[in-house]
Amino acid sequence: MNRPFRKRFDGPRLSAEEADRQGRVTRLAFEALRDSGRVVTFLNTADADLGGRPIDLAVASAEGLASVERAIAALH
Repeated sequence: MNRPFRKRFDGPRLSAEEADRQGRVTRLAFEALRDSGRVVTFLNTADADLGGRPIDLAVASAEGLASVERAIAALH
């Protein structure tokens, strides 16, 4: 059946590993910051020390996730 009004997601899909890293960094950021607005700002704002947006770095590789985890730990 054709559904002409169905919303489609045409963007790239995350692999299982990328989705796990995204979930982990988001959870850690929320545990550290406790405010959804601050979490969103932290994860989506480019950080010169990290070399990019924390969410992008964490999703891209295990090394990126580790560097963002260290940055989150430093927020305490």
